[in-house]
Amino acid sequence: MVRWFLRAVAAVAGLALAAFGALVVVMRTKWEPGLRFVTRLQRRYARKAGLRLAGRPGDVAVVVHHVGRRSGRSYATPVTVEETSAGLLVTLPYGPGTDWARNVLAADRAVLTIDGESVEVTAPRVIGLDEAAPLLSPRERRVARFFGATDFLLLRPADSSA
Repeated sequence: MVRWFLRAVAAVAGLALAAFGALVVVMRTKWEPGLRFVTRLQRRYARKAGLRLAGRPGDVAVVVHHVGRRSGRSYATPVTVEETSAGLLVTLPYGPGTDWARNVLAADRAVLTIDGESVEVTAPRVIGLDEAAPLLSPRERRVARFFGATDFLLLRPADSSA
């Protein structure tokens, strides 16, 4: 009985490790079918769970409130943001072609819920890893390089004089 249980645990761990390896390969190579699959899974499962906690005091995730480019509908997307001297920096692991990033760029503004407070941001700008690397913490820089993130969205708080 114990041997069967250990084999089952090993099988599940092996599948999880294989799935994580596949995710890393998809992210690093930017393989379109794989990215579409991952974004579909995130929309269906992770996004809903992320929205429950994101934006609350003490949570690392924030909520980006944006308006659809064509639909005009309001949307909310959980993301992680790093506060830097140049503004708020969002890693774009799937590139700048995601719907929420395109919506923010088209509107030239968004509202973020950070630690329970709303912060209006303007002048979104996509920057590359070379420009973003000095702004990132060493941990975030390692994570970005590990997953092959080359695009970042730089947002400036609307009330900042920068």
